[in-house]
Amino acid sequence: MEEAWLSSQSRGDCMVITIRGDLDIVTSPQLDECLSAAENTHTRIILDLTDVDFLDTSALAVIVGHWKKAEAAGGTLALAGARYRYTKTLWITGLADKLTLYETVDEGVLAQAKAAGQAKASGQARAAD
Repeated sequence: MEEAWLSSQSRGDCMVITIRGDLDIVTSPQLDECLSAAENTHTRIILDLTDVDFLDTSALAVIVGHWKKAEAAGGTLALAGARYRYTKTLWITGLADKLTLYETVDEGVLAQAKAAGQAKASGQARAAD
């Protein structure tokens, strides 16, 4: 098993957290801290799972907790690049059908920017009424 490596980068309205290696009971606290820090500055977060080699239920619990927190605050937590072979717990638990999944980070950033633009336009329209 490979230890996880996490980095974060702001891309427009999104914070992209890139993860490499294993997300398990040992590395889940690191993921939790990284997500908490991202939530302090961004309401739209994308987890790049392209290079994740293993995802266990403890990491999944961290992701779900932050996903619920983001949704409750009017934000989003989406996943990009999740490969079934390494992240099958997403599908086994049915979360792949509930969480927003993108093929690539670029696709996710573009979709989130579009959603942010639509939300802003909708808010301005309501303010004009």
